[in-house]
Amino acid sequence: MDDNKEQVILVDENDTAIGLMDKMAAHDGPHLHRAFSIFIFNSKGELLVQQRALTKYHSPGLWANTCCSHPRDGEGLAAATSRRLKEEMGLSCDMHEIFSFIYQAPVGEGLTEHEFDHVCVGVCDTEPQIDHNEVNAWKYISIAELKQDMHQNMERYTPWFIIAFEKLLQSDWLKDFSLSY
Repeated sequence: MDDNKEQVILVDENDTAIGLMDKMAAHDGPHLHRAFSIFIFNSKGELLVQQRALTKYHSPGLWANTCCSHPRDGEGLAAATSRRLKEEMGLSCDMHEIFSFIYQAPVGEGLTEHEFDHVCVGVCDTEPQIDHNEVNAWKYISIAELKQDMHQNMERYTPWFIIAFEKLLQSDWLKDFSLSY
């Protein structure tokens, strides 16, 4: 779907849908809208991160979590995350939501993200088959390496990834996952 024609679901602070808006207009507002961020780990406990395509309309070339996007009107979170992970990274795996949060951050080109972001996690050892229109590069990275690089080179990462990653580090899910691997 063309980024310029895609619609996002506008929500209130309780994630109640209140309307639809073209994605570009929502980012120009900015208007609070529903989104999701996916974090896929391998069985070594490394996180799969992606470098956004250099042709993206905002945050091109920045590193981000495995995948992020917006559910479509009438599409549940599980269906949306599965669809987008397959489209963008060529992966399929079980995922579940571990938390959500609201943030607002400038993303360049005069645009601002204002999202109610649902953070989902999964474990997968399949090698990604990326969509080059979405993803420039990918890699698995240990949590320790990522924390260090984010601290030293924050400008290389998307704002939502920085916020979500900090929250992930504090989550019980990551603590339990780290103990099992």
